Amino acid sequence: MAEAKKRYAVVTGANKGIGLETVRQLASNGITVVLTARDEKRGLEAFDKLKESGLSGEVVFHQLDVADPASVASLADFIKTQFGKLDILVNNAGIGGVILDADAFKASENSGGGEGANIDWTWTKFLTETYPLTEECLQINYYGTTRTAEALIPLLQLSDSPRIVNVSSSSGKLANIPSDWVKGVFSDSEYLTEERVDEVLTQLLKDFKEGSIESKGWPVFPAYRVSKAAINAYTRILAKKYPNFRINSVCPGYVKTDINFNTGILSVAVGAASVLKLALLPSDGPSGLFVRSEVSCA
Repeated sequence: MAEAKKRYAVVTGANKGIGLETVRQLASNGITVVLTARDEKRGLEAFDKLKESGLSGEVVFHQLDVADPASVASLADFIKTQFGKLDILVNNAGIGGVILDADAFKASENSGGGEGANIDWTWTKFLTETYPLTEECLQINYYGTTRTAEALIPLLQLSDSPRIVNVSSSSGKLANIPSDWVKGVFSDSEYLTEERVDEVLTQLLKDFKEGSIESKGWPVFPAYRVSKAAINAYTRILAKKYPNFRINSVCPGYVKTDINFNTGILSVAVGAASVLKLALLPSDGPSGLFVRSEVSCA
């Protein structure tokens, strides 16, 4: 009977930052967690750290590259064989879609650039965006989320309390996207579909390649912002499709992690707590929402 009530979770992109801390907090609640990472060496190192803290019995490692369909299928087969079901999926894997000139950025900080200053104006001159980086960002942040969810939903359907948490960002709020067309597609609750989201992302890539990002109304850092807006839209699509699930996206706050070059103001423990709250929602909890951290969201 105890085994039947055992809960199982997957956290993607979990070898560091919010992902790793989410694994720690879920495992501390007695949930068996599959810690996944694209880089197997780094994933195993993270797993060993948790082992040293006494959580080895609640955590297992499995390599996962969310951009690789074969890797996602391998994870699904592993969970089916080992556990027979899944209760919680945390889609945390993500990248920024830019390259930072670290030396110039550090020099600016040392001269008074200021931690926590406005990201758009403070960082723009130190960042490089390219078409390959933009394409990779969309593939990992958005399509990695959808690919993983689709592969694991059949296992979540075997749970008495299926939960999906998509880690997003307030950077993806529609208020941050100038294009009325994009806002119209993503805010259309009645006719929103994955196909329409695909249209937006395809257009973004086309406009980036043609050098018309600004004239077409795309935001600063378009790959990251639009990928997160797309995740929020996808969350609503899934919640509508699976009404017995609790499916939400969350901005965990401006957390000090590699994705913001460690300029955040919150600890990973605070950020992961927002994720945990949604992962452990009661059956009558909300679904289809974008939830912002009560502490701080950038």
